[in-house]
Amino acid sequence: MTGFSLSASDISTFRSVVLGFYERQGRMLPWRNTNDPYEILVSEFMLQQTQVPRVLKMYPSFLTRFSTIVDLARALQSEVLAAWQGLGYNRRALYLHRTACQIVENHRGIIPDEISILKGFPGIGQATASAICTFAYGRPTVFLETNIRTVFIHHFFSEKKTVSDGEIFPLIKETLDKNDPRMWYYALMDYGVAIKAAFGNPGRRSASYVKQSPFRGSDRQLRSSILREILKEKRISHHQLAVRFGEEGERMERIVTSLVEEGFMGRDERGIFLKA
Repeated sequence: MTGFSLSASDISTFRSVVLGFYERQGRMLPWRNTNDPYEILVSEFMLQQTQVPRVLKMYPSFLTRFSTIVDLARALQSEVLAAWQGLGYNRRALYLHRTACQIVENHRGIIPDEISILKGFPGIGQATASAICTFAYGRPTVFLETNIRTVFIHHFFSEKKTVSDGEIFPLIKETLDKNDPRMWYYALMDYGVAIKAAFGNPGRRSASYVKQSPFRGSDRQLRSSILREILKEKRISHHQLAVRFGEEGERMERIVTSLVEEGFMGRDERGIFLKA
């Protein structure tokens, strides 16, 4: 079913199902209890590609360590990376730090409320920019994330084998609660989690679905291990690094080079070292 429009009755019924679920089983999450744009900015970076339980463990301590965007901007990159350990995808920590620096320097520490401006910051794409505008400023933006996608595929495309985001976006726009977009999106996300648990993730029928490769033994795991070692040792020779991880040659060189190019660490004739 493609290119269809919903009737007022369809929209009302759908909203009742989603909001009814949220009233009964909605999750109490700390970033939902704040309107502080900075706290929401941090949560959105943390939630990218990371499950809620892991974020719940790290979110309070990170905000205790960097309680304002100015605190985060003034911190050393190494301090931010150290505070991020345990969340994975460490590139997000770099992007969050750089974003904070740019907002403090160019926007007087005030997080912009326009999608077009937010998208100009490191690590912020269309979905994250829209989510920040909705959750921090109550703007009725239209965006997709994995749990929202699951809800719409389950309800409106139950017989379709492959569903594109282009088919879903018009339905999100039609059903959006413009009076309270924050609560509506929270309800959609929580309902999506429940649908995955009950129906084995209908989101796999999304045209944009990509199955994540195993972490153990992957380049992602080695990258994370190298960074953790550098955070601890501050500097290490290439030989020590190869011995410590039992890995050398093209793979180690490729991963170290990428970490240097992305700004995690520096490199000289003595080895690699942590950037402040």
